[in-house]
Amino acid sequence: MVAIKAPEDAYTAEPFVPGRGGLTALRRAAAECRGCPLHRDATQTVFGDGNKDARVMLVGEQPGDQEDRQGKPFVGPAGRLLDRALEEAGIDPSEAYVTNAVKHFKFTQAEPRKRRIHKAPTLREMTACGPWLAAELAVVEPELIVVLGATAGKALLGSSFRVTQVRGTVLEEEIHGRPERLVPTVHPSSVLRADDREAAYRGLLSDLKVAARVLA
Repeated sequence: MVAIKAPEDAYTAEPFVPGRGGLTALRRAAAECRGCPLHRDATQTVFGDGNKDARVMLVGEQPGDQEDRQGKPFVGPAGRLLDRALEEAGIDPSEAYVTNAVKHFKFTQAEPRKRRIHKAPTLREMTACGPWLAAELAVVEPELIVVLGATAGKALLGSSFRVTQVRGTVLEEEIHGRPERLVPTVHPSSVLRADDREAAYRGLLSDLKVAARVLA
């Protein structure tokens, strides 16, 4: 008897991505995604959110605890810090589109009711989720992608990406078949974890000002 494989064993979201429709259709379809095993433990899919005509798309790593509970990206402490930095840099957060390379929260938990600890997604999990990001880019067609952190950079630009080497620079690359301009920076959660939080915040702000100049 041949064992029947579960959809998540294929590690690709491709069969779940609708062939047509806008962000609403994508969000609805993503809620049913079983493209990798991460859906099993997460509360829900956390799809991108924001202006469908956004000139800038911000791509982070994956949802955190608060995002997983609320179903929206960047609603926790890192999201609030990001909004503050965007405003200071001259980018209106309400006119941006924010999303993550991976749409389900990956975590470890010592025992039930204990705090859920964020765990970085693997390259295989990022690749599995890639079709959702490709679909978002095709609908939004941003002028600029702000890459937030190493995981988002690896998802978009490959496993050799190092945020420390290219942060605050303007890159021109083909992403999912489209020519894109990108400005990489750190993930705002790394600012919250930094020993010198003020210096880390100034670095993030400096990178976002580069993005603002590109959009000016």
